Amino acid sequence: MSPDPDDPDPGCPHLDWAASGAMALTGEDDGPPLLAPGGLMPRLREFVDALPVDIDPALLLGARAGALGLTRRGRTSAGGATRLLRAADGWCAITLARPDDLDLVPAILGRTDVHDPWQDLATAARATEARELAEHVRLFGLPAAALPTRPPPVDTPYRTSRIAGPATRTGLDGVLVVDLSSLWAGPLCAHLLGLAGARVVKVESTRRPDGARSGNRRFYDWLHAGHESVAVDFTTAEGRTALAELVDAADVVIEASRPRALAQLGLAVERLEHRPGKVWVAVTGYGRSHPDRVAFGDDAAVAGGLVARTPYGPVFCGDAIADPLTGLAGALGAFTALARGGGELIDVSMRDVAAAFAGAPEPEHGPHPVRRDADGWTVTCPWSGHTRRVLPPRPPVPAGAAADLGADNALIRTPPAPR
Repeated sequence: MSPDPDDPDPGCPHLDWAASGAMALTGEDDGPPLLAPGGLMPRLREFVDALPVDIDPALLLGARAGALGLTRRGRTSAGGATRLLRAADGWCAITLARPDDLDLVPAILGRTDVHDPWQDLATAARATEARELAEHVRLFGLPAAALPTRPPPVDTPYRTSRIAGPATRTGLDGVLVVDLSSLWAGPLCAHLLGLAGARVVKVESTRRPDGARSGNRRFYDWLHAGHESVAVDFTTAEGRTALAELVDAADVVIEASRPRALAQLGLAVERLEHRPGKVWVAVTGYGRSHPDRVAFGDDAAVAGGLVARTPYGPVFCGDAIADPLTGLAGALGAFTALARGGGELIDVSMRDVAAAFAGAPEPEHGPHPVRRDADGWTVTCPWSGHTRRVLPPRPPVPAGAAADLGADNALIRTPPAPR
């Protein structure tokens, strides 16, 4: 009997990858989809199984791409903002996410005759060592990363330190999460805590709301449905006071800011007096020990060595894959800390998360043929004989509409009481 291309085989990480939607995003646009590093999916399953919620790994990896209809683009990220450029001694990822970033290219190159920013960067990159190029680009406040020859050794994807004594808790019902983060990784962490029963309050600046609000609404609603929304002006004394009161009332704080930005608001985690049980999840590109190094999901993945390989060089793995993996790691860190009483800072580095997945031990599973048929691409597991079709990323189904900006500002006048 011939294998069924839609027959799942949850014991095979490569077939899991084929079904996740992320494989369809990995590879050259005119070539076959590529397998991920062999240890990625087993580690992802390990993390997902450790959560007290039921979440489909395929949604974690493919939700944004499914909502946006993204496809694989080789050494251009699926979202289009990041590119892998060949350097004199390797490869370098650079992210130019905004029009203003493209306007910086003449300054980066030290000349004014720039006609095609990406092409001119690519030409300059070939004469520069990858690490030197990344360091130079970062001087302009832009994300950049040299691809390491092998993933940096990372034992755990986050670091913990004590900020307060523990508290006694039973479950997550009633736990208050104050989410100061934006875009993807931090909000995904909050989303997972909300699924477990926590109450989530999203706090944004009226002057600079979460940029994802103006993006794909389906993806934003999936992350934020059921959460309350507070918007304040952080530049005013009243706004900073309201923010401080909400942070003080929180059982869990999630933030993804540079430490100095929070310090300017009077919210430096190391200077606050935290009541027993508080958990603080800090998401940064390279960890709190590198406070000024920014990162997005695709370049952070490259920094951690999480790429797929072709005979002609590396290509991006999935869609901004360090973002969902970081959100998952942050949530796992928060759940673990709460289970032992809290009082901890969870320092989550996107680069370290990517490295932890890229360097995960590969199962001894042998080569898995990737073949084209009339309906697309399939992957076959030689051990089980099962075949799995390479599925496109699946759009998420939100549980409802996210709250409008500032819809719950009454919380400013009557902040939730500390538990």
